[in-house]
Amino acid sequence: MTKVAIIESKMSRTSWADRFDGAFEFDRYALCSDSSKKKILKADVDIEIDTDSYEWVILVGSECLKSFTSANSITEYSGKCIDDKFLPVINPAMLSFKPEAKPMWDKSKENILNYISGNLTVKKVSNDQARGIDDEAEAREFLQEALDHPNKFIALDSETTGLYPRDGYMLGFSMSYKKDVGAYILTDVITPDIEEIMQKIFDTKIVVFHNAKFDLAFFEYHFNFKFPKFEDTMLLHYCLDEVPGGHGLKQLAMEHTDYGDYEKPMHEWIDNYKRQHRILKADFQWGSIPFEIMKTYAAMDAVVTLLVFEKLYPAVKKNAKLFSVYENILIPGCRFLTDIQDNGVPFDKLRLLKGRDLMQDNIDEAVAELYEFKEVKDFENAKDKEFNPNSTVQLRSLLFDFVGLKPTGKKTGTGAHSTDAEVLNKLAEEHEIPKHILSIRQKSKIKNTYLDKIYPQLDKDSRLRTGFNLHGTTSGRLSSSGKMNMQQIPRDNPIVKGCMRAAKGNKIVAMDLTTAEVYVAAVLAKDENLMDVFRQGGNFHSTIAKLVFNLPCEAEDVAEHYSTQRQAAKAVTFGIMYGAGANKISQQVTADSGKNFSKGDAQEVIDDYFRQFHKLKKWIDHSSKYIMDNGFIYSQYGRKRRLPNVRSDNQGIQSHEVRSGLNFLVQSVASDINLLGAIDTHNHIKSINKTKEMRIFALVHDSILAEVDEGYVDEYMEIVQKCIQKDRGIYIPGCPVGCDFDVGDDYSFGKFEKMYDI
Repeated sequence: MTKVAIIESKMSRTSWADRFDGAFEFDRYALCSDSSKKKILKADVDIEIDTDSYEWVILVGSECLKSFTSANSITEYSGKCIDDKFLPVINPAMLSFKPEAKPMWDKSKENILNYISGNLTVKKVSNDQARGIDDEAEAREFLQEALDHPNKFIALDSETTGLYPRDGYMLGFSMSYKKDVGAYILTDVITPDIEEIMQKIFDTKIVVFHNAKFDLAFFEYHFNFKFPKFEDTMLLHYCLDEVPGGHGLKQLAMEHTDYGDYEKPMHEWIDNYKRQHRILKADFQWGSIPFEIMKTYAAMDAVVTLLVFEKLYPAVKKNAKLFSVYENILIPGCRFLTDIQDNGVPFDKLRLLKGRDLMQDNIDEAVAELYEFKEVKDFENAKDKEFNPNSTVQLRSLLFDFVGLKPTGKKTGTGAHSTDAEVLNKLAEEHEIPKHILSIRQKSKIKNTYLDKIYPQLDKDSRLRTGFNLHGTTSGRLSSSGKMNMQQIPRDNPIVKGCMRAAKGNKIVAMDLTTAEVYVAAVLAKDENLMDVFRQGGNFHSTIAKLVFNLPCEAEDVAEHYSTQRQAAKAVTFGIMYGAGANKISQQVTADSGKNFSKGDAQEVIDDYFRQFHKLKKWIDHSSKYIMDNGFIYSQYGRKRRLPNVRSDNQGIQSHEVRSGLNFLVQSVASDINLLGAIDTHNHIKSINKTKEMRIFALVHDSILAEVDEGYVDEYMEIVQKCIQKDRGIYIPGCPVGCDFDVGDDYSFGKFEKMYDI
């Protein structure tokens, strides 16, 4: 009989026999015998078990996983075999409050039962499957075989010394042209005639990448290869599961192939190398890995990419909506983002240095003002030391012991009273010190996160090349990562935007969509009354307020005479589409107008609003019901948002899921309008051979940013407007979605100079 052990962090009341359908007998263990421990530390582990006496050991939860293996992500490894024996699994107890994890539990359980019964095994990698090629003649032979092979798909991957083409070089590349066979080829053996064979392969085959944007950039920058047709397994998986963070090749390989964690031996070598040479993780260079170690891992990257593609591509293709998103948005978007990342964000080096000094002066000034408060002086006298605003312990004592503010009730993970931004904003209503602390933190963050870090990362052309991602959000909006997160540029202070400056003879041109999400909602709801508001033009929120409240003035006079009503109309417009209730609307209007706006007032406005725009209400109700009935919803362009938590017994969780779904319906479409417009703009610019005169360098929320030659600004704006306002099925006849333009020398459009008087 197969000997199985189940290890939990602490003994629970879970019936594992029931959980695994009585399929096997097992012995049960706990990491820690002290059941009172909330969190199991290394010192608390007192388990006594000889794992060698068991054929299989099931590890429940992350603490057990970390105790017996080198892995640390339970969601990544749940249901996957590690070291031929260990079977990690998420704790099924979490399903009561996290029902969206049930598919993971079900799949993990299925895998575990198959491993134990012998129906599932981990394939061993052989040298015939994963070759290493460091010989020119052998490379030529392999590539010719790939070219001649009838399979129209080939998988391709690069191994590099950096994350950006200008920061490093390509060590080698791996290719797989048939099932379970791949090779890693050193770039040292690439000769002009080999380059010619490779380009023939890329011209005649469909190249499959995992994270194509990364590999395209390196192959194009260092070798000038062209890829007429390509696929991307990362984007395919994103179509099937839009939740960020689960699209890595290793995760997909473990889920969709029999090779398990094939990277493990190489990462063990890396860990040993770093220990031996006392190298920090951030300082490790991939060029340090010997060819004999690298070749198997690298070749397998291509092998599993092709295998994963063979699983995911048919799954996406059979769903017409998802396939349309993949073919018409994600793949063109990948090509587009590769180009604009290479364009880079323009910065003024001298202004960056000036901005850094100015911000430090601002910080010093704010800190000096803080020390003038009587409560701070009292603290220093009592503690006999200088107050440190960066110390949470000291800040907690200052606010609650010396200022006498009452804690909000929010706690840290250790159980202490929180002093995070949310808490400080609340306390700032009662005292000036929290407001000062917030100001210091915000200014310090701007300096530390942006002004200090941008300058040393600039390329020789004074441009910053950072990353934009198609797969980083559930809504489909772009995310940004790498050298700088372009989606989180400070809004309240213009200093960072002011450092984004066009080169001499050029201008920064920003296009912003106006009230795009409301526009989308009006079209989706087929609400003629709401569409008429757009057709009338003028100030949107003033027009809405005039209609809802039946105000005795013209729309252009609403802001002056009925500001509270306008704020209420604005709050309702943006709030109710996302499921905001009367309480939320009340709070928002009160905060925005500075006048008390009761819950009753808010409910009255909501009722009046929906009487005016009754089809919008009908659409919201219909969409909400669809989400509740199905646990998912599709956007107009085919994106799928899975919302499994509508099955939760918790009403609050249900309501949050519905709001997320409604938000998705309008936000994803508005985002896609912006992205598709940017893609079309970029492609048009390439078609007229003006890529040096007009260069899109970023998409930030609903904006498209470009650096444009002064002589081409008007032409560029015409192109953008035409491409953005194209009828893509979300269109009010005679009234396309609105576009606003700002043009200036820098991205702050003069606000930097105005604020700092320079």
